Amino acid sequence: MHFPGAHILSVTQFDRNDIETIFRVADSMAPYAHRERMTKVLDGAILGNMFFESSTRTRISFGCAFNMLGGEVRETTSISASSLTKGESLYDTARVLSGYSDIIVMRHPQSGSVADFARASRVPVINGGDGENEHPSQALLDLYTIEKELLGRDRGVDGMHIAMVGDLRHGRTVHSLSRLVQLFDDIRFTLISPAELRMPETIVNELRERGHEVVETDDMENGLTDNDIVYLTRIQEERFSNREEANLYRGRFRLNQAIYTRYCQPNTVIMHPLPRDSRAEANELDNDLNQNPGLAIFRQADNGVLIRMALFALVLDVCDRVHDTATDIHWYTEDRF
Repeated sequence: MHFPGAHILSVTQFDRNDIETIFRVADSMAPYAHRERMTKVLDGAILGNMFFESSTRTRISFGCAFNMLGGEVRETTSISASSLTKGESLYDTARVLSGYSDIIVMRHPQSGSVADFARASRVPVINGGDGENEHPSQALLDLYTIEKELLGRDRGVDGMHIAMVGDLRHGRTVHSLSRLVQLFDDIRFTLISPAELRMPETIVNELRERGHEVVETDDMENGLTDNDIVYLTRIQEERFSNREEANLYRGRFRLNQAIYTRYCQPNTVIMHPLPRDSRAEANELDNDLNQNPGLAIFRQADNGVLIRMALFALVLDVCDRVHDTATDIHWYTEDRF
């Protein structure tokens, strides 16, 4: 795809060359994300961070990524804090906010809403998650993490075995990741969920049509065997009609160290888009895994900054100028932390 000035709305925009480009730029952002150097390449640019649904990692990492490139961030953090509560349309909101920003990241609870917003925007828009539809930057950072983790095990993405566990019906992260991974070759997907929370049939059919093996099961223990990656998701309570309905499934698929040791390969990588629900009734990813070297959830979260810096640099067409304004950082030293 042609990145400069483009909206980033769906992983279906990308081919493998695009992914390689994003990952190469993400790698080049490491000195800035790791506080080794600083750049002012986006000095004077403004990010409109428009989050009309709750977020911690996505909102803050997009803001940090923009700041690390030298830009400034303006935020809206809920629908209740915006004029949408007064009946303003997404069209009008987009026309106004795009006049205040050079690029916008938007999250919204309704599927397709970010694309509607982008059609009216005068500046590029990046989808920060739209309902249960898609989360393209999360899928990119997930795949980037998978590639890095498997590289350390002398494996590649082609031919890998991945198990996806939990609420696969409502989880936009697994929807986007599945569609991104299908660009690679000879993948085996094991989809572990209650029957009512299965991966949407359209996505399963897409995977099979691309020649990948797909196994659907509600048997977590057997489904965990012989995988390179185990990707867990929480029950997406906000997508259910009420909490009681969500509670029917909460806590049914849990991974702890004992289960990992018994059923997983010793070097299986554990991933989760976060937040993990650590309440006793859920606890889908137990704290007793925190010291397991295969637990990649925090490396995964760190990678989000690299990927989001790369997207900003590509869309705003500054990749070749990032290092021109780079300087050393004098306030940050490793022994302070």
